[in-house]
Amino acid sequence: MSDTLTRGARRPGAPGTARPVWEEPPTAVGQAGKGTVLLVVLAVVIVPIYSIALTSVSTRGAINSAGGLVLVPHGITLDAYREILTGGIVTRALLVSFGITAVGTLVSMVVSVLCAYGLSRSRSLGHRFILLLLIVTMFVSGGLIPSFLVVSELGGYGKYWALILPSAVSVFNILVLRSFYSTTAADLIDAARIDGAGEWRILWSVVLPTSRAVTAVITLFYAVGYWNSFFNVMLYMPTDSQKWPIQYVLYQYVNLGATMPGTANSGFGAAHQAVAPLSLSMAVVVLTLAPIMIVYPFMQKYFATGMLTGAIKG
Repeated sequence: MSDTLTRGARRPGAPGTARPVWEEPPTAVGQAGKGTVLLVVLAVVIVPIYSIALTSVSTRGAINSAGGLVLVPHGITLDAYREILTGGIVTRALLVSFGITAVGTLVSMVVSVLCAYGLSRSRSLGHRFILLLLIVTMFVSGGLIPSFLVVSELGGYGKYWALILPSAVSVFNILVLRSFYSTTAADLIDAARIDGAGEWRILWSVVLPTSRAVTAVITLFYAVGYWNSFFNVMLYMPTDSQKWPIQYVLYQYVNLGATMPGTANSGFGAAHQAVAPLSLSMAVVVLTLAPIMIVYPFMQKYFATGMLTGAIKG
């Protein structure tokens, strides 16, 4: 029957491939339209990143000739990266950002996973009441000033933990995890209980291995959130530049046009070889974007494999 449905629906020039009879064959106009849309979307994404990266490695003369961001390579130099990475505030800001992202993501995932697993068990004590309270906080909050006062009174002003704990838990992420954990096969959990496994063992050996995809997604959400966060820095440590993460450095020296401490900007030789301020700013932007652009492709691949490995095969 399947041979009958797909017979005669083979695409020209592609022997061995079949198309269901209910699926219309592609037309030349449709294929060209799809390709055009993909090229436009790709250009919208790639061209700004390309221009920023090229400007960060361009000389002052190339930037002056272009009148701003550079699109045509001319006068390539790494002086901007050499200047901002040889000590100073940018190097320290990168280390601070990596530390906050690593610690914050770990804390957020531990709390979120434990909370979501507890709420996903229908027999857990008070799970309905706790779930209702969490949902209420998604629509009603204390406000910015009360939050600032609470953190300040607890001694968080000027401390690193003020950049992590106030935003450590996302109720939306907990609800996503809870929904996924609730659909974990009851047969696997019952079998683990029969073998004598407790709740910790079930969570570690049954629930988490079958939920790798959603765990990877939520981990990435938390990590990107911590890496891109700068608003808490404005609240709790706006004057101590030694504790600023890279995003707040980017905000200060690119958006506000502040002078970057530790960068003489007087050149590495002749005056025409001096590092342009725009080149320094774009170098900071590249350093800010690079970790996320490197991690995303690997995580995307893991999402697909995680969905397959989390399936139950009969």
